[in-house]
Amino acid sequence: MGHRLSKIYTRTGDQGTTGLGDGSRVPKDSLRVEAFGTVDELNSVIGLLLAEALEPQVRTCLTDIQHDLFDLGGELCIPGRTAMSDGQVERLEKLLDGFNAELPPLKEFILPGGARPAALCHVARTVCRRAERRLVSLANAQAVSPVALKYLNRLSDLLFVLARVLNRHHGQGDVLWQPGKNR
Repeated sequence: MGHRLSKIYTRTGDQGTTGLGDGSRVPKDSLRVEAFGTVDELNSVIGLLLAEALEPQVRTCLTDIQHDLFDLGGELCIPGRTAMSDGQVERLEKLLDGFNAELPPLKEFILPGGARPAALCHVARTVCRRAERRLVSLANAQAVSPVALKYLNRLSDLLFVLARVLNRHHGQGDVLWQPGKNR
């Protein structure tokens, strides 16, 4: 484990830089900080979703994802560190297959929303997609683990499926997009 925070403010970031896990300092708007900051934002949105009444299987899934996202954030804040594994991606794929098997197949795009937990899950999905874009930007400039990219890609798919599961659990169907509805 890294250092424990005994003092919350350090004043070391007052000039617009932040410390990485390896002790180096970078601008707070660097690609790396944008990437792990957006992963942190995603984790917070999932925490908000976990404040809702959820069935135990979904709650366990999301809590495990929060731990994975801390692993990913730790990987990103220490250049060259690897914390994510193929097993974490495979776990998401199994969860995706299991949750999706219970849903009717989609033939149309759906609108985000529905029951509050499903709507929050859609927000988490869009933040996950942003985190993935930030990670791609970082990967275009510096070495990034391909497992991290796969993980975020699978996670956004899982969050989409979980939103559908949550709507179904709350007695709401998917709202299908109607192209040109308001022309």
